[in-house]
Amino acid sequence: MEPVLQHLERFSEVLAVSRTTHVSTWDPVTVRRALQWARYVRHIHKRFGRHACISKALERRLQNQWKQQGDSGPAPAPGLANFQALGLCDQLLSLRLLANPALGDASFHYLLQQLFPGPGVPDAEEESLQGSLARLARRRAAIHMLRFNAYGENPVLQEDSLMKTQAELLLRRLQEVGEAEAGGPGRLLSSLWERSPQNNFLKVVAAALLLPPSSPRHQEEELKLGSPKTPGEEGQELLRWLLGKSDVMVAFCRSLPAGLLTLVAGRHPELSRVYLGLLTDWGRQLHYSLQKGLWIGTESQDVPWEELFSRFQSLCQAPPPLKDEVFTALKSCKAQDGDFEVPGLSIWTDLLLSLGSSA
Repeated sequence: MEPVLQHLERFSEVLAVSRTTHVSTWDPVTVRRALQWARYVRHIHKRFGRHACISKALERRLQNQWKQQGDSGPAPAPGLANFQALGLCDQLLSLRLLANPALGDASFHYLLQQLFPGPGVPDAEEESLQGSLARLARRRAAIHMLRFNAYGENPVLQEDSLMKTQAELLLRRLQEVGEAEAGGPGRLLSSLWERSPQNNFLKVVAAALLLPPSSPRHQEEELKLGSPKTPGEEGQELLRWLLGKSDVMVAFCRSLPAGLLTLVAGRHPELSRVYLGLLTDWGRQLHYSLQKGLWIGTESQDVPWEELFSRFQSLCQAPPPLKDEVFTALKSCKAQDGDFEVPGLSIWTDLLLSLGSSA
């Protein structure tokens, strides 16, 4: 039992250090070993959780450790303060490191990859870090939605609390990188785009652009409610980067669901104009097939009629002024095409007829 107690004491110290500037010396290998150690500690919790005598003995030892250090000077940042914390140690460690601006970029990217996982089958015997953070995020988001009615307007953030957590972490990191060096946010975003699973990254970008003005977040408060923080310049940095990367913007508008893009377009007029421009470009690439009686593309990558109609339909169901802007753009394209009223001659005529425009 003594070796186990010593392991817990040493890891408790590591957990306390994770909130200090000492993590600036941690490289990805150090972070990986710390996470492996955290998983071992979680295994101890799982093994002895049903043994009341052992769990109480371990908890007393941990509490005595911090009491002794507190008596000898200023109170240290808490490590493993009780037995229950053993089962959450990998979450605590990860969230503290992600919220620590002293953590180096390489180590931060390694941790971020745990939140942006690629395809793979999780180990049935060991809950993944992503899974544990998702569980924590759902718990925190449930409390947030009870306190902050602004989330009621955004079903996307309600449905995926992990995505919201990732979005808040991304904005926090953009703020810290921006304060450290000019151009840092753009380089960070480009690096994430190149190294992360791209479809998941685009969803996180959308969630970040949808965060309400008063977003509750403060990841170092792990397991407690965070203090409110208003996304400011970092959100604008994200938008500028997205609009400045034509290939990313095309993927953003083509990969994400129509309803999600409508929400983002309604929040950001600059993005809505680019999105509408892409939709009209995609529409011009289709031609009418007399044989099939459909608008079809000549290339496999062309946007099919069904998708084009779905995206325009979603935009036309948005509240003004977005809805009005979309109908104005469609009518302008129809006029440039000859202002036909007969189906099959102009895709814009057929879109307006299908959308049921009476204006």
